[in-house]
Amino acid sequence: MSSPAIRRITQAGVVGALALGVSGVVVMDKSVALSVDGEKSTVHAFGGTVGDVLEKQGVELGPHDVVTPSAESPVDDGQTIVVRYGRKLTVTVDGKEREYWTTASTVGEALQQLGIRNGDGAILSASRSQTIGRKGLDLRVSTPKQVKLLVGGKRSTATVTATTVEDALTQAEVRYDGNDLIKPGAKSRVTDGMTIRLDRVNRTGDTRTEVIPYETVVKKDSSLYEGQTKLQQEGRAGSRTITYRVSKKNGEVVYSRQTMVKVTAEPVDRIVLQGTKARPAPKPAPKPKATSTPKPKATSTPKPTPTATSTPKPSTPSPEPTSTPSKTASTSGLDLSRADMWDRIAQCESTGNWSINTGNGYYGGLQFDLQTWLGAGGGDFASRPDLASREQQITVANRVYADRGLQPWGCAHAA
Repeated sequence: MSSPAIRRITQAGVVGALALGVSGVVVMDKSVALSVDGEKSTVHAFGGTVGDVLEKQGVELGPHDVVTPSAESPVDDGQTIVVRYGRKLTVTVDGKEREYWTTASTVGEALQQLGIRNGDGAILSASRSQTIGRKGLDLRVSTPKQVKLLVGGKRSTATVTATTVEDALTQAEVRYDGNDLIKPGAKSRVTDGMTIRLDRVNRTGDTRTEVIPYETVVKKDSSLYEGQTKLQQEGRAGSRTITYRVSKKNGEVVYSRQTMVKVTAEPVDRIVLQGTKARPAPKPAPKPKATSTPKPKATSTPKPTPTATSTPKPSTPSPEPTSTPSKTASTSGLDLSRADMWDRIAQCESTGNWSINTGNGYYGGLQFDLQTWLGAGGGDFASRPDLASREQQITVANRVYADRGLQPWGCAHAA
């Protein structure tokens, strides 16, 4: 065969081979619609599987990603491949946390896809339209809860969506400060039907003024006779201011501590002088003077025989009265004012027994101690109150009342 013929045959073979190659390329090239997380595009594939197409497009699949059809499926011309990335959704409902994986791209779609029902009135930390990124999302859901409130001793109810006790109190418009006590704690989780107790605690200062009673001092005085007393100085009560630190819970005092005492007026002692001078012995009665019997006149008649009655008896002069020390002005009379009041107090103090002496250091119907009795001049009547009469005890009580009121008597309320 000539060279030109051979050349033509060779050229025909090359052309034929080229034709066959182009036909094969046409057969292998497939158009595929690709949607990756909602972004659509058209790509060309030359056989293989869905996974091969995604690999060539740089799409990496994770364990929670979803691809349709599956990555092992063969690719057909005109096929649509859909890829949806998995997203981690951490949902905390009223403090209880759970983790989900979803291919939804918004909060609303995820809740619907996962079947999470939050109920009417629930509060979400993100809107339903918020997009969920590839890194996922933390979502907090607070459902309505009815709680019982005991605030300052007063009961009420409230419906809140708060997850903690402190937020529940804020939603219920309950104000409190750091002194108040909250039970359970402010950070505790709120549950439906729970009781929240808040005790109002106030810490304040309190100032009171108290009377300082005066003392009665008995001094010996040699210028007064034994048994005599004399008031040298009137007593005067003092005063002091006491400061307390007071804690109140729901208006009632639960703690009180004295922090300072300041004397604003010193008391003045009542001074009573008590005589020690011995009384003089009484003067002896004077002796009676001798009297002479008159002689009868001389007459012619015989002297009459004197009868027993004719001679006057000598008169015996009356003895001079002995002088005794006069009582002081304080015993010149009895003061029976307020007698009814003292009878009532005596009924409480001693069941009305004005001569009682039980050995407890208090005597008489009004239960005087000896220091008060003697200091108020009771020694003018008797050495002890129970040895004096009711009227004398009332007189001494009125003296004490003039200086100190009813403060010394525990039964002052009976007045």
